[in-house]
Amino acid sequence: MKWLSMLCLSIVLVAAGLALAEERRDDSAPDGLRPGGQSRPAPPLAGEPRDLGRQVLNYPEQPPVIPHGIRDYQIDTRTNRCLTCHSRSEAVQAGAPMVSISHFRDRHQQVLAAVSPDRYFCTQCHVPQTDAPPVVSNTFLTVDEVLLEMLQERGGQP
Repeated sequence: MKWLSMLCLSIVLVAAGLALAEERRDDSAPDGLRPGGQSRPAPPLAGEPRDLGRQVLNYPEQPPVIPHGIRDYQIDTRTNRCLTCHSRSEAVQAGAPMVSISHFRDRHQQVLAAVSPDRYFCTQCHVPQTDAPPVVSNTFLTVDEVLLEMLQERGGQP
């Protein structure tokens, strides 16, 4: 008798859950879950990278941005097109900066002969420069800007 009451209770709970889930669904939203009403077009893609050369880094260990287009670059487990110019053997001839020596260490800080698998997929950290407007406002200050602001608050005295 106890198993019959548990079975009935389970069926009632499942039915109530399905009914509640169906009430919250908004079929006019893109995925049926978020409120939306009407579908909106996707924002346009950002422009091609700006060719401004290497940019100043804003903080230590910041991954540099990519100053050239990488559309259609193949980066997978077998091929990494970035390394055709940025590897140790090709960087001088290509006139490109060599991959940082930090990319030749594994997670246990052991030095490797080739780029570490942890650092092999370049676009995990490095992104191309674009003319895209910021998605959110940014109040980031570089170290130099913070120090200058502190000096100005003190009246110019170090």
